[in-house]
Amino acid sequence: MSEFEPVLLTLPSLAPSLAVEILPYGLTFHRIFVQADGRTHDIVIGPEDPRGHITQRYTNTIIGRYANRVPVGTHAIERNGVKAEVVAKLNEGSRVSLHGGPVGFDSLVWNRVTSNSPPTLFTEAELVHIPSLSSTTSYGIFRLVSPSGDQGYPGELTIEVLIALVPPGEQELKYPEPGQSTAGAEWNLGSIVYVYRAKLDKGVTPVNLTQHWGFNLEASLKDGKDNLSVKNHNITMKADRIVARDADSLNTGKFINVSNATEHLHDGQKIGDKYPKLGYDDYYTFAPQTVKIPKRFPVSDFTPKLDLLKDVLTPSGAEGAARGNRSDPVVELSSDKSGLKLVFETNQDGTMFYSNAWADPVKGARKKIHGGSGIKDKGDGYVPGTAAFLEFHDMLAAFLDPANKNGNDTLLTSDELYHNYVRCDVRFKQPID
Repeated sequence: MSEFEPVLLTLPSLAPSLAVEILPYGLTFHRIFVQADGRTHDIVIGPEDPRGHITQRYTNTIIGRYANRVPVGTHAIERNGVKAEVVAKLNEGSRVSLHGGPVGFDSLVWNRVTSNSPPTLFTEAELVHIPSLSSTTSYGIFRLVSPSGDQGYPGELTIEVLIALVPPGEQELKYPEPGQSTAGAEWNLGSIVYVYRAKLDKGVTPVNLTQHWGFNLEASLKDGKDNLSVKNHNITMKADRIVARDADSLNTGKFINVSNATEHLHDGQKIGDKYPKLGYDDYYTFAPQTVKIPKRFPVSDFTPKLDLLKDVLTPSGAEGAARGNRSDPVVELSSDKSGLKLVFETNQDGTMFYSNAWADPVKGARKKIHGGSGIKDKGDGYVPGTAAFLEFHDMLAAFLDPANKNGNDTLLTSDELYHNYVRCDVRFKQPID
């Protein structure tokens, strides 16, 4: 299978409202198609040609082994008495190792798991929820093995990622009564779920994975060519602090309360209401909440009966369905113009919100459905402010803070399994004329 040949995941024919194209190269969400109100939207930015992701990096790809920025150099690490060293390699400026190093997981080929090569990091009980691993399905599991020493990180790390489309259940949102106008009614169109699992062969290593996906809910409209900004998108974020970073965007170990920096208080207002001069590129920590689905768990708990997927893969609004162990939503992104809304939940501590501030329209390519030519470096690429990147992961460089020792330190030992999930419910609200 070519690494640039999209793997199409679709919902059953009874719910054809949602589909995604996944590239094995970088485990990339090349397209996310949403059908609503007689229109087809592609709600993620990016190049037209799948091979464009080679140079247009970090656009809808996985990041790894470690999201965001770590200072270059040798770092001693220890968790539960297990010790090792990380040699973070330079690939930004003069001090920064970005997204796991020069050759991150975004630049590698992920292999799709098949029935001939079954997954090893998901249990029998969990696989019951996945009806097929064939090429025509709404589910896919992909695997990558990162050798010990990869980009300076110790230990061989095996990663398996489940990507799933969950159909809508019984509609729970604002049913119109017979004879009533549907204006203002809201429907659930289905959900996108990804689950990262990782296992280390020996020792200890930092792990902090995320999907670096960038959303625009209006770019596919007929007038999207002239209206690519996300400043009119509404955003809600249940976050109380942002990380204070230095001139190289490295974590200083300090926080800024959003009540003292109101441009970072996202409570349903438009992104552009208090838009910073350079746009958004900040890590937000979610306000304390009860998270019942663990980020990692002992290998001894990994038995055939373990099931951390049932609640995550339950359709929203399914009759009698409760949230179970799922987390409450932490981020909402919506457009009054298109009527589309994304509702995110996760077991991670926060999210990086990046408004595509450093985009260069002279470079790269813009999808044709977004009004671009699709041709690389033609000069009609995406401009700053044209996407809301929402990258859910744990604290920046948490393993370097002694206060996190043996706690939420983003370290993984061979006695543990890493478990990271994000669920995105896709909704449509009929615009009111």
